[in-house]
Amino acid sequence: MALTLPDAQPSPSLLPLEQAWLQLVQAEVETSLAELFELHDEAHLDGRWTQALAQARAYALRPAKRVRPALVMAGYCLARGSTAVPAGLWRFAAGLELLHTFLLIHDDVADQAELRRGGASLHRMLAPGRAGEDLAVVVGDHLFARALEAMLGSGLSGVAGVVQYSLAVCRHTAAGQYLDLDLGRAPLAEVTLFQTLRVAHLKTARYGFCAPLVCGAMLGGATTGLVEGLERVGRHVGLAYQLRDDLLGLFGDSAVAGKAADGDFLQGKRTFPVLAAFARAGAAEREELEALWALPVEQKDAAALARARSLVESCGGRAACERMVERASRAARRSLLALPNPNGVRDLLDALIARLAHRAA
Repeated sequence: MALTLPDAQPSPSLLPLEQAWLQLVQAEVETSLAELFELHDEAHLDGRWTQALAQARAYALRPAKRVRPALVMAGYCLARGSTAVPAGLWRFAAGLELLHTFLLIHDDVADQAELRRGGASLHRMLAPGRAGEDLAVVVGDHLFARALEAMLGSGLSGVAGVVQYSLAVCRHTAAGQYLDLDLGRAPLAEVTLFQTLRVAHLKTARYGFCAPLVCGAMLGGATTGLVEGLERVGRHVGLAYQLRDDLLGLFGDSAVAGKAADGDFLQGKRTFPVLAAFARAGAAEREELEALWALPVEQKDAAALARARSLVESCGGRAACERMVERASRAARRSLLALPNPNGVRDLLDALIARLAHRAA
């Protein structure tokens, strides 16, 4: 049975409609997401495995924006010229969200993250120390397979080609994650701003924004022109989102962000505001930035974090990152204007882009 998303016209204010649209997407996708954990062939494998899946389910269903499913719906509606979506599309979107959950689990293990979406990361839920990390990697692998099952089993026309496209994006995401981790071992002087932008494109923009928009559009039978237009939108908004995330990772409030506000500093991430500050700094400031980012984790205390924040701010890194966020956000919205606007879907997407780029940091 098809479900119709709320139209954006003719309301003078998009905010209530944007919220209604996101709430509907969240409700429908989370219902489908919960169903993906109902695995009758695994019900009696072992009590320990049953408990692990229950913890994974609780982790996956924590309150979240569900941006990727919303983008799938937007891409589909833009391609179809209608806000009516088939039931199978919710299952596909839930599968894509489960794929995202798999990546979050592995990302948290790689980054030694303690928090995710306001709660403990899955490896901390499963067991202490290295054992929890090993178990979380395995659960993540299971969710990856389940996500593909769900997407391929959605019954939508052309879904095999769409999943193939998604897997190619996943390969690029892995390359981005590798570069992100590997660059963390290099001196700041050897890392360029271009490299940080390439990581943002591979790790966030393509996977988090281009892919769901394009997947939805492809499932809706989009023209080549629309697919290319949505890729441009996704590339720009994904960059704005990641750069905002870089600010959250150094200057944010963990109560707002749902994850540690000092995580990027503790992990020595070579993010855009840090590299922008380094590029603008004098010799003494560069030496101090290098020393701070090279500190062992146990020495990165509150004083070191405060000094790191102060240097990045005073050397212009934070302001430069804010300007890039604004530039990428404007580019996304300009690209969006070239797309069709069936029943105000483009306007809803525009409001969502503005919210993502300006979320609290």
